[in-house]
Amino acid sequence: MRERRRLRMAVLALVSIVLLGAVPLFFGLRTLSRDPAFDTLDELDVPSWAAVKTVDDVSGSRWCLLDCRLRERTVESEKSPEETAQAYEAALTRDGWRPWKVTPCPEQPAKGSYTCWRRDELTLDLWVREPTCVPPPVDGEPAVVPSPDPSAAAEECAGSLVSMKVRNAIDDDRTRPQPSTDPSLTGEDPFPTLSEDPLGELTPSPS
Repeated sequence: MRERRRLRMAVLALVSIVLLGAVPLFFGLRTLSRDPAFDTLDELDVPSWAAVKTVDDVSGSRWCLLDCRLRERTVESEKSPEETAQAYEAALTRDGWRPWKVTPCPEQPAKGSYTCWRRDELTLDLWVREPTCVPPPVDGEPAVVPSPDPSAAAEECAGSLVSMKVRNAIDDDRTRPQPSTDPSLTGEDPFPTLSEDPLGELTPSPS
């Protein structure tokens, strides 16, 4: 009887230890797997119509092993790019982000509204544009885009697409000193002053 009671107590103690250790382990792994930058984006107070569908993507290492982490979020909005851009810019401002006037922003020419932001150790690129309404490929071949009624096509392609890229400021090249064309640094004047005569003064040939 005593042996059975001891065995039962040992089993209960083992189960308690496992449960007490499993809960912190679960939340610890969850914290490590979930990037805090996405939690910051989740806290943006945007209207429900501005965040209909969200897709997140991550590349690089959080500890900057080889490549630092790049967080990308793509969101579908039900309203126009202008209204959507205003909603996101207002939400970023309320959440402590500040507009970042930096070159290049964007790095490549882009249609729509493209703005850059900074907060603490993070930088954020916000790109709001019209959606790309292209049918998916069929059997590996591009689908033939029909020519429906213009009003119906406008309804199907309504709304806008939002892209946000979040980087560590220390890994963002735009936070570093940009190359300068100062003649005192390069030794050459990139924009030399030319005389009115495109050929300059000619040296007379000996007679």
